[in-house]
Amino acid sequence: MGNHNIRKPVWKRLRKNKLSVIGGIIVLTLFMIAVSAPLISPYNPDHIDRKHVLEPPGLHHLMGTDDLGRDVLSRMIWGARISLAVGFVAIGIATIIGTILGAISGYYGGWFDRIIMRFIDIMLSIPTFFLILAVIAFIGPSIWNIMIVIGLTAWMGVARLVRAEFLSLKEREFVLAAKAIGASDFRIIYKHIMINSLSPVLVSAVLGIAGAVLVESALSFLGIGVQPPTPSWGNILTLGKDNIEIAWWLSLYPGLAILITVLSYNLFGEGLRDAIDPRLWGAEEEESF
Repeated sequence: MGNHNIRKPVWKRLRKNKLSVIGGIIVLTLFMIAVSAPLISPYNPDHIDRKHVLEPPGLHHLMGTDDLGRDVLSRMIWGARISLAVGFVAIGIATIIGTILGAISGYYGGWFDRIIMRFIDIMLSIPTFFLILAVIAFIGPSIWNIMIVIGLTAWMGVARLVRAEFLSLKEREFVLAAKAIGASDFRIIYKHIMINSLSPVLVSAVLGIAGAVLVESALSFLGIGVQPPTPSWGNILTLGKDNIEIAWWLSLYPGLAILITVLSYNLFGEGLRDAIDPRLWGAEEEESF
C-alpha cells in the first residue's frame, strides 16, 4: 500500500514535466527503432553499391549514401542499436560495481569506507576520457572492450550515491529492528536497505546512458571505437568529416541523432530525479497555494 502511494505522486509529477515526457517518448522511440532494426531497415547496412556513391538524400535513399554507396538511413538505424547497446551494457556494468562498493562502504564504514572512498578519489582525479583512450589503445578497439572500459570508468558516481543512501538508512528503525531479530548483514543490505536506495541509482543510470552514448560516439569518431563496417553514429560522423564539402548529410544526420539521444536521456533523467525526490514535493505544494 505504501509503495503504491509513493508511486502515484511520482507518476503524476513526472507527467507534469512536459520536457521530461517528451524526452521519455523519444527514448522509447529510439529503443523501439534499435530493437526492430532488422525489420525497418530499408537496405542491408553493409551493402556496397558503387553506382550510387555519395548520392544526396532522395526517394531511393532518404538520407543519401556514403562513400561506398551504402544507405545512410539503414546504417543510422543499425547504428542506433550499437550505440544504445553500448550505453545500456556499459552503464549496467558501472551500476553493478558502484552499487556493490557503495553498499559495502556505507554499511560497514571504518577501513572499508576509507579504502573505497580513497580509491574513488584517485579514479576521479584521472581524466576519464583520456583513461579510456589509453586503455582502448592498449587492449585494442572492439565493441565489447568499449562497453567494459566505459563501465569500469563510470561507477564512481553511483558508488557515492549508494554510500550516501546507506549512511542515511542504516540507522533507521526498520534496519535496527532487523538487526535485533538476528538478520544477517546480507539480508539487511539486500532486503531492507538496497530496496529503499534504488531511486537515485535509477536516475543516475538513465543520465549515465547519455554519457556512455556520447563517449562511444567520440571514440568511434576518433577511429578507436566501433570499427567499420559495423555501423555506429560515431564512425558515420567520421565519414562526414572526410567528405564535409561534398556530402553534408553524412555529418548532419548522425550529429542530430547523437544530440537528440543525449538530450532526451538528460531531460528524462532530470524529470525522473525531480519526480522521485520527496524533498521537492512540499516546496511545489506550497508554491501551488
